[in-house]
Amino acid sequence: MALIKSVRGFTPKIGKNCFLAETATVIGDVVIGDDCSIWFNAVLRGDVNSISIGDKVNIQDGSVLHTLYEKSKIHIGNNVSIGHNVTIHGATIKDYVLVGMGAIILDHAVVNENTIIAAGALVRDSEVLEPNSIYAGVPAKKIKDIDPEQTREIIIKIANNYSMYASWYTEE
Repeated sequence: MALIKSVRGFTPKIGKNCFLAETATVIGDVVIGDDCSIWFNAVLRGDVNSISIGDKVNIQDGSVLHTLYEKSKIHIGNNVSIGHNVTIHGATIKDYVLVGMGAIILDHAVVNENTIIAAGALVRDSEVLEPNSIYAGVPAKKIKDIDPEQTREIIIKIANNYSMYASWYTEE
């Protein structure tokens, strides 16, 4: 069973039909929506400020979500996929976003809807990314515009796949 720990009077709230891997850690002021999956060795550390996660979000293996004490919070929208070994520190990620493996998104950054962050990209502090775009590099730069309908379709497919993967663990 995942480590779910209260701290400073805050206990994580987990929505319906969520999968939390045995080695996932969820601490403090964390609210997770419905149909989410938190994978192996992911850490959601809401000890110094809040983390809110929408519905149908998957946070993949080894990712770390944290904030700045009394200065930044994490807000993640619906239908978001956070790839393996991603670090999100006090940022806002809106609906229908794919964050590639190993990406880093820093405090007060805003990733708007229908956006793809490439693997290994670094989104700097306080940057506001355009919607319907792909960003890549260190620091992350806009690579191109993308069709919002096609992007949503891809991102929903990934979110649905992670719901399916999570069901494999809850069936046994």
